[in-house]
Amino acid sequence: MKLLLIEDEPRIVEFVVHGLAAAGFMVQHAGDGERGLALARERTHAAIVLDAMLPKLDGFDVLRQLRQEGIATPVIILSAKVDLPYRLLGFETGADDYLAKPFFMEELIARIKALLGRRTSNPSQLLQVGELSLNLVSRKAQWHDLSAALSPREFSLLEYLMQSPGHIFSRKKILSHVWGIDFDPETNVVDVCVQRLKRKLSRSNDVSLLPIESVRGVGYRIRTEPA
Repeated sequence: MKLLLIEDEPRIVEFVVHGLAAAGFMVQHAGDGERGLALARERTHAAIVLDAMLPKLDGFDVLRQLRQEGIATPVIILSAKVDLPYRLLGFETGADDYLAKPFFMEELIARIKALLGRRTSNPSQLLQVGELSLNLVSRKAQWHDLSAALSPREFSLLEYLMQSPGHIFSRKKILSHVWGIDFDPETNVVDVCVQRLKRKLSRSNDVSLLPIESVRGVGYRIRTEPA
């Protein structure tokens, strides 16, 4: 399985490449953000390990560009910036995971395997609730005749809601499951992600007919009956 490492520190590059190779992965390396973005656009990697601070193009900008282009390759950010605002920025930009430097090689390998395992654990390729469907392979959502490519975080959130249609999920529970944050830091990251989903699935400003329903003061659910 081929991975892309975008990292500019030689010691970390050697450490990660040797560790991942020993775990059975093939690793392609880019030493700056521009080169990393070009390689990521080839869409030949199972996952990307991305340093946050890179020459030529910042890691967050690399990730933002990938998601804007509809490239949904899973991304784990590596960063010495461990404060909550930076971690939230990574997740809001489209990261699937965020690992602080310094780190243990065993933990990085475990996170990569867990991330890749989540993509293949469901034998069905399609989730369907009424006219809303979610392709688990292409990560595209379809609402009636409108199809939209989703970022990893949008995909994870919609998949989570669609697995239990009608059930109301609190923002705290969504944060824990989708972002891996086990407390409520009073962030609106869930609401922002839901609004992005709604905009992608609606051709107009009226999103009231969409099946993603906000339950005031509680959270969100997938509506099982027409609005």
